[in-house]
Amino acid sequence: MSETSTPPSIGDMLLATVPMAKTLNLVFEEAGAERAVVRLPDQPDYHNHVGGPHAGAMFTLAESASGAIVLAAFGDQLSRAVPLAVSAEIGYKKLAMGPVTATAELGRPAADVVAELDAGGRPEFPVHVAITREDGAVTGEMTVVWTLRPNK
Repeated sequence: MSETSTPPSIGDMLLATVPMAKTLNLVFEEAGAERAVVRLPDQPDYHNHVGGPHAGAMFTLAESASGAIVLAAFGDQLSRAVPLAVSAEIGYKKLAMGPVTATAELGRPAADVVAELDAGGRPEFPVHVAITREDGAVTGEMTVVWTLRPNK
């Protein structure tokens, strides 16, 4: 009798290796090379002074969504390069209340990034993230610039 094992999902891997994602109880709803969607449940322990999710929790949510898409898009490159966040900029647009969701998209074609890595470079690329409330209103926007640092 053969046992079938399925590889862990990107969300499962991030929850196992990034303690902060697990601490915040992030839910990885989708993690693909084109888009990643991560949800922060409404949790009073992570509220701010007005009863919504704390800005730091929303930053971690958005950064985690960016990391999920990076792993999905470039996971096949991990044997020769390590992904690292270079910088991040976030703007809080509207009051966030209740659960919030971060949706991340690559800002540069993955093939271009890999081609730069193939040519011996250390590519940088942006990941754009929108944070939304349940009603669809965008409460924040974040851009994380990532790099693939070649292994030595």
